[in-house]
Amino acid sequence: MQVKARQIWRVEVMARMEKITYRPVKLDQSAALVTQGQAGVQYVSRSLPLAPYAERMVDRLAHWAHLSPDKIFLAERERLPEGLTGDWVVLTYSQAWSQARSIASYLLGCGLSVERPLAILSGNSLHQALVTLGAMIVGIPVAPVSPAYALLDKSYGKLRHVLSTVTPGMVYVDDGSLLEQAINATVAADVQIILERGSVAGRTVSKLSDLLAWEVSPAVDLAMQATGPDTIVKFLFTSGSTRSPRAVVNTNRMWCANMLQIGQCLDFPGPQEIVMVDWLPWHHTFGGNHNFGLALYFGGSFYLDAGRPTLDGMPETLRNLREIAPTLHLSVPSSLEMLAQSLKIDTLLRKTFLSRLRMFLYAGASLSQSTWDSLIDITENELGVRIPIFTGLGMTETAPMAICSVQMESEAGDLGLPTPGMEVKLMPQGDKLELRYRGPNVTPGYWRAPEERASHFDEEGYFCSGDAVRWIDPTDPGRGLRFDGRIAEDFKLATGTFVSVGHLRAAIIAAGAPYVHDVVLTGLDRNELGAMLFVSSKLRELAGLAPTAKLIDVYRAPTVSAFFQAMTDRLSAAASGSSNRIARLCLLVDPPSLAMGECTDKGSINQRAVLSHRAALVDQLYAGSIPWLFLPNA
Repeated sequence: MQVKARQIWRVEVMARMEKITYRPVKLDQSAALVTQGQAGVQYVSRSLPLAPYAERMVDRLAHWAHLSPDKIFLAERERLPEGLTGDWVVLTYSQAWSQARSIASYLLGCGLSVERPLAILSGNSLHQALVTLGAMIVGIPVAPVSPAYALLDKSYGKLRHVLSTVTPGMVYVDDGSLLEQAINATVAADVQIILERGSVAGRTVSKLSDLLAWEVSPAVDLAMQATGPDTIVKFLFTSGSTRSPRAVVNTNRMWCANMLQIGQCLDFPGPQEIVMVDWLPWHHTFGGNHNFGLALYFGGSFYLDAGRPTLDGMPETLRNLREIAPTLHLSVPSSLEMLAQSLKIDTLLRKTFLSRLRMFLYAGASLSQSTWDSLIDITENELGVRIPIFTGLGMTETAPMAICSVQMESEAGDLGLPTPGMEVKLMPQGDKLELRYRGPNVTPGYWRAPEERASHFDEEGYFCSGDAVRWIDPTDPGRGLRFDGRIAEDFKLATGTFVSVGHLRAAIIAAGAPYVHDVVLTGLDRNELGAMLFVSSKLRELAGLAPTAKLIDVYRAPTVSAFFQAMTDRLSAAASGSSNRIARLCLLVDPPSLAMGECTDKGSINQRAVLSHRAALVDQLYAGSIPWLFLPNA
């Protein structure tokens, strides 16, 4: 029945597409190659081969510094007192190349190596980019670390873990005074500290301004030529959304190959140059490899956004998007949800932001269909054409994009096909298909953890992702794959009934749109399924209360209670059995905690961490003692 429904949907889509106009984007339309293996295994690739790619990412910086020396490479707003920001400060390609070489010359004399790399403990900035590029020029790996490990977790557990894993010989921080306590608690006394500003009591530090003024030595060019495709450029730590962070080895080959893989799928640089306004943190692969890397590889302009998809941070993002018109917008679903709400009511934002936008691209989590539809409606109403929405799937270990959607007309959750040069193995795991990856953009392993490599690669050399997928249409592989959850998140009820978390979570978010931000499912070793909901800021509108209203008053509003009771009833009525019947549902008051590992910097929810830290709340859920508890009506 599901296949037949998909076929009917496809006919309807093709009929609609005859009347729909899109902004031009040249997409790869190569065929899907599927080979059947033993025991239900399938091997999937794309017929388009991967073209030759650069040997080093810094080769691209040198290329653009020569070809387009005065073009803006990076820009950020000037920092002002009290956390305010001023006008844009820009860095051209020639300036970036010159200043990165000065830093590289200084670093050569500091005894740094793959065994003693450069750790970076700061947020995105022009100076962090220059320090990173300087290290890459002379083959010194960098290890970007989430500032949250130093600022939010005063036990410094994760910070100690990541620093002990990579044993840095130098640490760069933008503001020493802000991170003084964390540095003195976790960084060995013999490790050199580089500061942009501030100081660290009791430590001898060097100023970044001295590095920028360093005379370039001829040894810099020799050191750069000694690097190559297999040189380690980064240790990127996994986000910790399912377990403790691990140091993923990132090489030049991985990064360069993946940039071209994406470029061949989505027509980069395309008819317009790449211009992006981006907030995603560089210590994660989405922001630091994917977004920053696309600008660098294809000679684009990258505007650093100091905003965040939060009530406090979103105004800064909107301010930037009213001034800078991007050609592509890459972000996580929570940010796109807030952006869609603002686009509906902000005329200047719509005019500037949409003026030359060619595509949306989201990753990191599933985008709700309601947000997808809102973005389509907004662009059609404003422009008379649609701006396509794409996504993909990958991870830190794949640099990151391994699968990329290439269909103009698709749905939220549709992933597409492997990128050129990527081989995918679909391995049956119970009633699911686990994604396994092999290709030039796949990591050689985890730093100083050979046992981790052994446990994550199968006998054919495929990386075992733990992600599950299913075919959008099993009769038409060209339609691609669809996300089917994380295998590690699935569990069994006390009755032995297996629960597929990914599919059910998506269904609940869709049923609760636009008021449900995310869902944590309960029921392990219990007889019934439960759901705990993180709600969106839009819930205040449903309550009919002012934005300043207390959350407790929002939850008590009759309209809110009526909505979630009706939602619970609909979910229960649509269930086919105990594996997908929500028997109890509650709203969460406290947002997911970054410090406690309940979510990542990108907003991805760690289901296990939430259940562990809120175990008492789970007990209350099943005892029926939570104020905002909804049970399906009989």
